[in-house]
Amino acid sequence: MKKSNLLAMMMGTFFLSVVSTAQTKPFQKEEFKQWAQTPPMGWNSWDCYGPTVEEHEVKANADYMAKELKKFGWEYVVVDIRWFVENDKAGGYNQTDPRYVIDQYGRYLPAVNRFPSAKDGQGFKPLADYIHKKGLKFGIHIMRGIPKKAVEEKMPIKGANGITADQVYSTALQCEWLRDNYTVVADKPGAQEYYNSIFELYAQWGVDFIKIDDLSRPYHEGEINLIRNAIDHCGRKIVLSTSPGETPISAAQHVTTHANMWRMVDDVWDTWPHITHLMDVAQKWYPYIAPGTWPDCDMIPLGRISIRGERGNDRMTRLTKDEQYTLITFFNIFKSPLFFGGDLPSNDAFTLSLLTNKEVVKMHNESTAVKQLFQKDGKIAVTSKNAKDGSVYLALFNISDKDSQKVSVNLSDVGISGSAEILNIWTGEKSKTTSKEIGADLKPHSSVLYQLKSKK
Repeated sequence: MKKSNLLAMMMGTFFLSVVSTAQTKPFQKEEFKQWAQTPPMGWNSWDCYGPTVEEHEVKANADYMAKELKKFGWEYVVVDIRWFVENDKAGGYNQTDPRYVIDQYGRYLPAVNRFPSAKDGQGFKPLADYIHKKGLKFGIHIMRGIPKKAVEEKMPIKGANGITADQVYSTALQCEWLRDNYTVVADKPGAQEYYNSIFELYAQWGVDFIKIDDLSRPYHEGEINLIRNAIDHCGRKIVLSTSPGETPISAAQHVTTHANMWRMVDDVWDTWPHITHLMDVAQKWYPYIAPGTWPDCDMIPLGRISIRGERGNDRMTRLTKDEQYTLITFFNIFKSPLFFGGDLPSNDAFTLSLLTNKEVVKMHNESTAVKQLFQKDGKIAVTSKNAKDGSVYLALFNISDKDSQKVSVNLSDVGISGSAEILNIWTGEKSKTTSKEIGADLKPHSSVLYQLKSKK
């Protein structure tokens, strides 16, 4: 690293330390659950830009969100993986000769050639300020662990009284698919201080959301404990998302007390088997859907994706319209966090309509008691309730590949007796029924979403 660059980074770190607010008292135990009372909603750069997103693209998506989506509750703008590499590439990471940007304490900094506002060691603060001024929130992705570069160069850990990076690491359980970092050994002196140091920096930048990768599969309980403690002491409310899945159900008790959201599966792309696999795995997570802690279906692979992505060429989603309705209906009734993966400015009218249905947004925000009634023979029924207006939500799915099927439930199974008023939420069509059951004839891969109200 050039001396001029290092000096600029040191000056920038000093500047941020001076302007940051004084350290507040640590947050109380599990206070973090108050930070995401409804499932977080936003945009993430991964599906469309892989590890190569640039500042102007992040701003363009933030601009679109502020104009078109903010009023529907969409608010997070997240820069995904490897924002600290100057020469990364799409379609597989550059692990041959990556040029990392890192400060004197072994903490990654944004690559200025991709994020020009990060010059002079300012980090992501100028970009976060830009997003905050629009009434939105800013997030980043990081990998679990400590940079190999920091270990190799024996960089000091800030606040660790002379302990250096090579004293807190292990090569055991190193990420198999991206080799930037080593494992942090949780009980080593200096381990907590390292995580404290990076979250201190992120708090100074104005980070509101952090997605941490290679954390849930296998489940790294020790590092998750360090991360939870570091966030709780950094003075800023930073929503924590663990990634990727499959998070083991055996870790449910721990993850619900340490993270705001956690991935149930690996990356969900725009193919039908990804959706059916997600629905299958989700069955064990319904009991853990709760305010502040959300099982995560992954990003929404709709709209224009893979502009410089990791799976396939630049395209509009390969899912049919029926499949898109099925995906977005399931994500919403399940109350998953919603992170759109496509390039927002490239949205067509249909894609935008999937994100801005007021009744769907209301269900996503206000519903409780989410449960699956059945999943068998290619048929799925999921229901929830809205205590505020007394309505019941019901999503029916035909996930079979060949045949149209009638999918139905008894009204008594969703707590409705007598006649009911029915709203087809996607079409807006209203009707009434005096039957004891409700259902629909559904084509393969299609679905329907109802709001039901008892009619006295």
